[in-house]
Amino acid sequence: MRENDQLEPFEDLDVLADQYARARDSATGPARLRLRDEFVREALPFAGRLARRYRGRGEPSDDLEQVARLGLVKTVDRFDPERGSFTAYAILTITGEIKRHFRDHTWGVHVPRGQQDRVLEFVHARAALTSELARTPTLAELAQRLGLAESEVLGAQTSAAAHSTESLNSPLGDNPNGTEMGDLLGALDADLNLVDERATVETLLCEIPARERRLLALRFWGNLSQVEIAEELGISQMHVSRLLSRALTWLREAMLSDTPPPWTGSGGPEHRVALTAGPDGVHARVHGEIDRDNTTMVRRELLTAATTCGHGRRLVIDLSGVPLLSAAGIGMLSTVHAVARGRDVTMLVTGVQPYVARVLKISGLRELLEG
Repeated sequence: MRENDQLEPFEDLDVLADQYARARDSATGPARLRLRDEFVREALPFAGRLARRYRGRGEPSDDLEQVARLGLVKTVDRFDPERGSFTAYAILTITGEIKRHFRDHTWGVHVPRGQQDRVLEFVHARAALTSELARTPTLAELAQRLGLAESEVLGAQTSAAAHSTESLNSPLGDNPNGTEMGDLLGALDADLNLVDERATVETLLCEIPARERRLLALRFWGNLSQVEIAEELGISQMHVSRLLSRALTWLREAMLSDTPPPWTGSGGPEHRVALTAGPDGVHARVHGEIDRDNTTMVRRELLTAATTCGHGRRLVIDLSGVPLLSAAGIGMLSTVHAVARGRDVTMLVTGVQPYVARVLKISGLRELLEG
């Protein structure tokens, strides 16, 4: 081993390695360490040439050369002339260190080693097929070339996109204002202005009857048409339209007022049948819509009035508070009328709103209308 610290590059590393090994075996202490440093210094150009093979892959040249030099030091420390050529061993060790550096330090996110190898195969296959076909290969073509399932190729494609990532703090050109990439991303969420309104609507929905809540859910969450909702609930499409209009009107008024207005439709707390006995019979005042959901309750109340009214007396049913009468309500009134007639009770209907009066006339119950 030459003693001069400023040695010229020695290209035949195998000859130099043999000289170093013989000198190392006969040296001890500081002398051995000095021989090691001289040998590493002689081999540095070789490590630099190996590092330059990997330029242009997104890593700084200085970093790659530093990794190659560390690999060279490991090669010198582990070198055993009895096992073969130093040059071959150095190439394997240094290139292994460089590849390990790319695998462990150049991915934007953690990707398992097996997936990293698959990404490399994917990138090479995509480049080869693009050159052969003069177009971008399809997923099926890539899967056939790699001998993998399409789902595995798709996973490799997704992982490849995660290899190189840009920092949100990367400056944009020579912008004097110091604008960064992150400044271009994101925007004010317009839905934030609706948070209070949505919370209010959610609270108000809990104050309307279950039937109306279900109807609104079918219309605005289930995206059903009024005809489909009518079939689902067993009512007419016109009834669905009226219920929707009333529920939305109430919600609108409640949203615009500090105190929600009272709910006056059927199913709400205002729905009731009020019976008042008089000298000539019983007066029954019905309030709210009469449909399939509440017909049983109204029928029970009116049948009780008809059976307790007494022979020769009158049962007056006041429908001034009823804005809607469904087919179920018509059937209910027919039943009550039949029972009243069987008990010699005269049944009259008063205070009928125009829509309800029209339904009664069409149904053949015109005779019940007073006047």
